[in-house]
Amino acid sequence: MQVSTSAGSNAENAKGVPVFPTGQAALFALVIVLFFLWGMSNNLTDILVQQFKKSFELSTFSAQLVSTANFTGYFCMAIPAALVMRRWGYKVGMVSGLCLFGAGLLMFFPAAVSGKYALFLVALFAVGCSLAILETAANPFVAQFGPAATSEQRLNFAQAFNPPGTILGVWVGRTFILSGVELTPAQVAAQKGAGTYAAYLHGEIMRVVPTYIALGSAVLLFALLLSRMHFPTIASEHEGDQGGHGSFRALLHYPQLWFAVAANVLNVGGQICMWSNIIFYMKQYTQVNEKTAANYIIYSLVAMLLGRFITTPLMKHVAPSRLLGLYGAMNVLLMAVAVTQPGMIGAWGIVSASFFLGIMFPTIFALGLKGLGENTKLGGSMLVMAIVGGAFFPLVLGWIARSTGSMALAYLVPLVCFAGVGLYGFCAPLILPKPGNTDPEAGLLAAEFGQGF
Repeated sequence: MQVSTSAGSNAENAKGVPVFPTGQAALFALVIVLFFLWGMSNNLTDILVQQFKKSFELSTFSAQLVSTANFTGYFCMAIPAALVMRRWGYKVGMVSGLCLFGAGLLMFFPAAVSGKYALFLVALFAVGCSLAILETAANPFVAQFGPAATSEQRLNFAQAFNPPGTILGVWVGRTFILSGVELTPAQVAAQKGAGTYAAYLHGEIMRVVPTYIALGSAVLLFALLLSRMHFPTIASEHEGDQGGHGSFRALLHYPQLWFAVAANVLNVGGQICMWSNIIFYMKQYTQVNEKTAANYIIYSLVAMLLGRFITTPLMKHVAPSRLLGLYGAMNVLLMAVAVTQPGMIGAWGIVSASFFLGIMFPTIFALGLKGLGENTKLGGSMLVMAIVGGAFFPLVLGWIARSTGSMALAYLVPLVCFAGVGLYGFCAPLILPKPGNTDPEAGLLAAEFGQGF
């Protein structure tokens, strides 16, 4: 009963409150472009998992290192990014993140020329570091760029522009990176005998270059544009004055943050497991080729986009935490379908799960930042570090698939992840600050425990 009352109060508190900042439409739109850009990059890695498995002749487990390299960058860079922005603000974080992003994408050219898988992993790590900076900056900035009561709606709206980027990224990868050439063992033997197999593999590697050069150049141009914009100060974080800017030790007193971090580890881990392995899943249990299987990633991302746009308005009437719990439970059921019904039925179960996945990251992020006040940048860095779940859980899935020979059984990994997310959603109202209390004693905590570490 207590959970229902609190959840209803949260929803009621947001009624009649504007969602978007007034007089800052241009800046808000440009920051939303960041969500599009990192979505495009992150889901290109789903294509790279398949492409590198083929061109470097990798096992399913080794191919997961594409995701591991990318998302480990989040873990390593989130806190340094928060420290930079605590000192110089969100603008410096976003512009510097874009510059590193562009540089990491351009690194794909020398990596392809060398033909070394390790160099691609280094480039992907650099890209992951840059995206950690951008997400550490953009997510809390959007959450605070307007009334606190509508932070979940605002962040879900901004995150809704992430799926169009992911859809475009997968389409570009499917069209320009995947060749559709899948040699049979007899054809491989024939090419090896003719001395042409090495050239075929190198040609497959070089297919990534045009896409990444074009994207890297566009990112650097956007960095120049954003650097010319004026950013407002965030009063709740004492930007522009000599007041406190939060401390890591103060974060220990915010249970809503740490439960959200745990939920985000599971959420991102389950999401990356679903998408980066659907091609392998379909190739094991259906007769489709790699290009057709890649279409199912696009279908998944369209479902995610619909889920965000359809669900975000519902948050004015139903508490976001309750929706999160219900959606987590639905994804447990759909992952059970993928495990027990391998083939087209299971594949459509994975696609359908993306609809309910749509609100998870932004809702967890916004709930975790509730009440952090001047500690928001540092708390945001913890939530971005949680994206490391995308580095760890795909390795577990790959190990299960390699050990058992069953990709369907390996989908127990995202099933467990979404069970944890659903549990967090149902329990979140018990640990959130009271409605309307957006900065509970943040200044006192910072003064008590000191600045910095």
